Amino acid sequence: MYGFSTLDLVAFAWFVLAWAGYGVAVELTPIGRNTLNHRMDRHRDDWTKTMLGRDLRIIDTQIMASLQNGTAFFASTSLLAVGGAFALLRASEEVLALFTQLPFGIRMTQAVWETKVFGILLIFVYAFFKFAWSYRLFNYAAILIGADCPELRARDLRRAAQLLRGGCDAVLAPAEDGGYALIGLRRVSPRLFAGLEWGGPQVYSRTALELAKLGWRWRALRTVWDVDRPQDLERLRASRLLERR
Repeated sequence: MYGFSTLDLVAFAWFVLAWAGYGVAVELTPIGRNTLNHRMDRHRDDWTKTMLGRDLRIIDTQIMASLQNGTAFFASTSLLAVGGAFALLRASEEVLALFTQLPFGIRMTQAVWETKVFGILLIFVYAFFKFAWSYRLFNYAAILIGADCPELRARDLRRAAQLLRGGCDAVLAPAEDGGYALIGLRRVSPRLFAGLEWGGPQVYSRTALELAKLGWRWRALRTVWDVDRPQDLERLRASRLLERR
């Protein structure tokens, strides 16, 4: 059939079946809950939640940077494999002549050879985009918090992360003085902070208005207070928040 042997067709059918079967087993059946990927995902989720309660996160940041660099390495390696596959397509005649001289070489037409190489090329292109998307997910969302707001708790950060994961483009934790103590974003726009007078009483309302103009989905967390003036220090002492840390 078009120069393909029965063994070629069986191998192709087995590959497609194995790929599709693996995807179904991992994504749609209870078996997926016991896979290494799923267990690592739970472990990382627990690690992230634990990290929220730690004051010193230098080691955590280094670990995340190492994980991100590993993903970039695999994406770059896939790209090298893509280049190698293109080189094989360019030198099809020379490669076929070399294979025919090998003791275990199997004779095939140039069309069959190029079809097989093109299949390998598609696999590595798919792998490149998967790793590139994984690299993108490391910075899929960012949450910034104010250092002068001791009332923010780990549950506020978890709630912000949950909202961003659920599809919100932005999350704000309004402050009593008109600003906000937390902002989480899943997308960026230069219009969001253009002309904003930081430190003023309209920071939160102006940001909320701009989010509405952009058409982004956003949510507000509970209103908190921060430490900006001397009288806020008295409130901080009375709250005993520092004693709970």
